[in-house]
Order: sequence, then C-alpha cells, then structure tokens
Amino acid sequence: MKTLTALLFVAAFLAPSHALADERESHVSDEFGTKNPEELSLRGALDRLQHGEWHPMTSTLGYGAAKAGMHDVAREIFTDSAQRGNVQGMTWLSWMEDNGLAGPEDPEAAAYWDRRAMQFGSEVGAFNYGLDVLRGRGVPYDRELGEEIIERAAKMGSPRAQHLIDNEFDLDSVTPDADEWKYEKNLF
Repeated sequence: MKTLTALLFVAAFLAPSHALADERESHVSDEFGTKNPEELSLRGALDRLQHGEWHPMTSTLGYGAAKAGMHDVAREIFTDSAQRGNVQGMTWLSWMEDNGLAGPEDPEAAAYWDRRAMQFGSEVGAFNYGLDVLRGRGVPYDRELGEEIIERAAKMGSPRAQHLIDNEFDLDSVTPDADEWKYEKNLF
C-alpha cells in the first residue's frame, strides 16, 4: 500500500496538465503577481526556483524527477536545495554526481556533498561520507577515519552504519554486486 501511495504521489506531481495548450493562458502574470500559479507540480517548483522561491519539500519533487529520468531537472532542483543547506538535496546531488546523471561521473563532487550533509547533521551524509573515505572514492583512502565516521553515523541512528560495524566494516555487506566495478582499486 505504501508503494502504491508513493507512486500515486509522484505521478500526481509529474503528470502533464489536461489542457496543456490552454494552460499558459490561465497563468497570467502582471505587476500584481501570477493568476492561478501552479503549486503542486514539478513545473510550478521550477517556476518558483527561477523566481528565487524555495521550500524544503522541493527536494521531494527533485526525487520524483530523477526517478522519472528527468535528470537535468532533478540536478537543477537538488543543486538549488543543496546550496540552501538542505541535506536531502545534498545527498541526492551526491547520488547524481556519483552516478554521472545529467553530467559526467564526479566522485570528488559526490564526496564533497556527502561531507557537507554530514556537517549539517545528516546520518545519511555521515554514512555515505564514511563509505567514500573507506573506499578512497573522491577523497583519499583512510581506514581509521572512515571507521570513525561510520561509528558516528551509527550513533546518529543509521541502521546501515550499524550493519557495517556489525559486519566488521566489510564493504561488500552494503554494496550491491552490480556496483562492484565502481569501487575496484586501479592497480596502474
């Protein structure tokens, strides 16, 4: 039921308007503002970002855009959110940087955003940055520091960090087999 609810939620935000041709006519702007602005849509969120308006839930729309394959839109939303100190925006922007979505793969930028999210108190950011350090991906490898960061994430309440500790920091315990190629050490 939760999955169905989540899918309906994302579909409602990403679905095009019934009357796309007439839509802009109903959104007339003048010196007094915009008549009938889009509020709960991806287009509305982007319009607000272009006018310097932002809300913490904006990152949720970015998630929907990313999962729908609209990576340029998601990157715009996550970048704006991250620059405003939103930790969800930071962690999702890190994910995009790490996977090369809407730009080249950039492990250094991904680690930067993970570290920033950690600095803002995010257990997800701390866990991800600890993994970056333990893997030497985007930052220098440092086993001792990486383990300290993972332990900090566990104290913050991260069950994945605690799982990694319980598995003696075996990175394979938290890495899908499909991603093993990404974390291989280059020998030359």
